[in-house]
Amino acid sequence: MVGSERDLAIWPIQTEIIKDGSMALNIVLLVLASAALHPVWNLLVKKNPDPQLGFLFLTAVIALSALVHGLIAGADFTAVFSVLPFVGLSVCGQLLYGICLTATLKRGDLSAYYPIIRASPVFVVIVGVLLLGQTYSPILLLGIALAVAGAFLLLYRRGTRFLEDPRTLVLAVLAMSGTGIYSLSDARLMESIAPQVLVFVVDGLVFPIHAILWFRRRARGLVPAVKAGDFSLTYLLLPGIICYASYYLILLAYQFGGDVAAVTSIRQASIPISVALGGLFLREGAMLRRFFAAGLLALGIIVIALYG
Repeated sequence: MVGSERDLAIWPIQTEIIKDGSMALNIVLLVLASAALHPVWNLLVKKNPDPQLGFLFLTAVIALSALVHGLIAGADFTAVFSVLPFVGLSVCGQLLYGICLTATLKRGDLSAYYPIIRASPVFVVIVGVLLLGQTYSPILLLGIALAVAGAFLLLYRRGTRFLEDPRTLVLAVLAMSGTGIYSLSDARLMESIAPQVLVFVVDGLVFPIHAILWFRRRARGLVPAVKAGDFSLTYLLLPGIICYASYYLILLAYQFGGDVAAVTSIRQASIPISVALGGLFLREGAMLRRFFAAGLLALGIIVIALYG
């Protein structure tokens, strides 16, 4: 059984009740709720005196949250042994995303490369068509294109020319591919195991690798000097709890039959939220263009929700 009886009792609406081929409302709401949470934990990690250490704590808290949640819900953790190849694929995707994301943000302008990193629906569609034999309706592809285009326009800034730095562009594309890889794998895993099991195992395996990378950076003197007083429970615990909640909602969407390309496209809703948060603190301009881009993104999400 996928998940526990308690989970199924909480979320009784399944995709079989979809009418006229549209995506079930509960799936759309799950993904939108996840998208709303994503920029919050991202902002908290960025404000950490040592973001790399904060990300390490984030991974640990996610794994522990999944373990506690799974034990309370009665999830079958032994079921993971029947899907180890997909677990390995998800771990590889998470590592590819995390390592290449960090390298991209160190080398390039966030406003130029973040839209590329978030363009995983493109990767998912290409892999689905070329390797998995999937087909997508023209209207769904239009919705995905609108969502991705809106995401690009939201963060586009004049003067950013990512083609002048092909190495950073490759890193951004690899980070985007990592997101697509673990998204495809996670959707497949949700057919066999509970979300809590997936998160605990994957993040439990990713944590020691990130820990080794952080200690190596520390040995080379690349870690910023911080004091114990610089940290608080807000920076150490809250990001991981929020991130786990966001990830869990996405996995539920997959569990209920959400299409990977559609789900990853609707997740683009996190971008206008992050732009709004940035505008509150940084007073960014070009609001007319940003409103147009947000409308384009919203239109793409509506198309995906209705025809996905």
